[in-house]
Amino acid sequence: MKKIFVKTAVVGLLSMGLASCADDLNISSIDPQTSSSYEDMQLLAKIYSTMGLTGQSGPSGNGDISSDEGESGFYRTTFNLQEQPTDECNWAWQTDTDIPQLTGIGWNSSSPRVQWCYQRLGFNITLCNFYLTNTADRAEDADYKLYRAEVRFLRALYYWYFLDLWNKAPFKDESFAIDELPICKGGKDLYDWLDNELTEIEGELAPIGDFNNSQNFGRADQGSAYILHARLALNSAVYTNGAVKDYQKAVSYCDKVINSGKYALASTPKAHPSNGLTYSGYAQVFMADNDQNAEAMREIILPIRQDGKSTKCYSGANYLVSSMRIVGMPYMGTTNGWSCNYARPNLIQKFFPAENIPMSSEKAPDGATEEDIIKLDAQDGSDTKSIIAAAGDDRALFYAGRGGGIRKLHVEKMSNFLDGISIVKWQNIRTDGGTTNDVEFPDTDIPLLRYAEAFMTRAEAKWRLGDNEAAIKDINVLRNRANAKAITAINSEEDIIDEWCREFYMEGRRRSDLNRFDRFVGKKYIWDWKGGVPTGQTVDSHFKFYPIPIDDMNGNPNMEQNDGY
Repeated sequence: MKKIFVKTAVVGLLSMGLASCADDLNISSIDPQTSSSYEDMQLLAKIYSTMGLTGQSGPSGNGDISSDEGESGFYRTTFNLQEQPTDECNWAWQTDTDIPQLTGIGWNSSSPRVQWCYQRLGFNITLCNFYLTNTADRAEDADYKLYRAEVRFLRALYYWYFLDLWNKAPFKDESFAIDELPICKGGKDLYDWLDNELTEIEGELAPIGDFNNSQNFGRADQGSAYILHARLALNSAVYTNGAVKDYQKAVSYCDKVINSGKYALASTPKAHPSNGLTYSGYAQVFMADNDQNAEAMREIILPIRQDGKSTKCYSGANYLVSSMRIVGMPYMGTTNGWSCNYARPNLIQKFFPAENIPMSSEKAPDGATEEDIIKLDAQDGSDTKSIIAAAGDDRALFYAGRGGGIRKLHVEKMSNFLDGISIVKWQNIRTDGGTTNDVEFPDTDIPLLRYAEAFMTRAEAKWRLGDNEAAIKDINVLRNRANAKAITAINSEEDIIDEWCREFYMEGRRRSDLNRFDRFVGKKYIWDWKGGVPTGQTVDSHFKFYPIPIDDMNGNPNMEQNDGY
């Protein structure tokens, strides 16, 4: 079998002649121009690489999308639409383009950030369709049958994002002519297509867990398809407006993953050999050597590969690490402190209901070194180790110390990064004390799909089916891993949705989870700055899904706008 070089996929791609701008694609309506000399294995590598890269020449300069390249990546664009409007984080710099509209849930069909995500998903799907069209004559070859199944999975993943974010997609597969415009497929129609597509390819993908190793880490096997299928089924009522409630199907797919014996939760703490810290199993999943540390790898079903030397970009792990740090914080792991993303109070409340998180109240002395700040934070009890101990939960990866300045919990006006508690879940530090490949661009792979999701999905699906005892058991698997106190009852839906937050905060899914509980729009759940005001307010129900960008509405008469826009 040919080897797919996921981490170094940019090498040689220019020879394919792929158009690099969304303008050439008319967003998602026209397939990219290609030369007859492209190499199909390079194209396959390109398809995988677009999960974690933004262009063909490093961090910037030759982007796939004709917008700010740093803002155009798959993970950053989807992360922003799923996280920025929610109760988990805020973006400090409200003067940035379209940020007030995003963080305050006030976007419209001209929103640049909505368009960037729409463009990226359309571009990635176009590459998938092109590959499938041009390898059709090799579909029965054993290697290509597998490769094609992987590409079909990635295309299904992107269409899932369309379904989740817009509840419809500009749909086009390899059966369409190159000059044929996408059709509008949404709701139950798109749900059924995804359900059937995943079912078809599951038997053609590599067996579950086969790629959970150093040689193939980052490729999609049956485990990836099962988790995505379970996620699709759990959200079935949202996507079909209540017409389908496939909760038992969600349970069945989670059973396939959990009962396979191919994955395990990272649970064994590791002491860092030089910085004096001990990292929990949970913390290790989000660290720089999570593609080499067996403890972390066994939990990650599908990562987005990141390498500080050969996959430099501003839309992947660099975004996650740098945006959540400010110069002066200890254990930075990077030379970049963008000082952008910080925790909304409601995220802190999931771990500290009384808001009694330990915080420093005094600034660091002028000229204080990192060592000085570490000692002062420990003295104040505001370092991450102390916060974890106070929360009684390994997942409380926050920092409220003196590094970079004194933080607040509530503010009347958003003005800077210190208006909230810092989130240090994502790290560019190796558990083994080794040197990372770069001090600016992280090595940290992004766990797009991980084993813990199977337990939370099954727990919620079981609860919706009336089996509270089974739901409690699955939730406690995750709480036990986090050294958190086990629950003995599920008293309300809040117990479920809050546990989703504690386990998966800042992993690019919160809006989707809130929607499933009817808590994203409306007045059922109000959080700080919801609707753009300090104490939060009700937002109209049409914000449940994003608008189709006006450019695509103008360029493709087949598309239908979502209600309310």
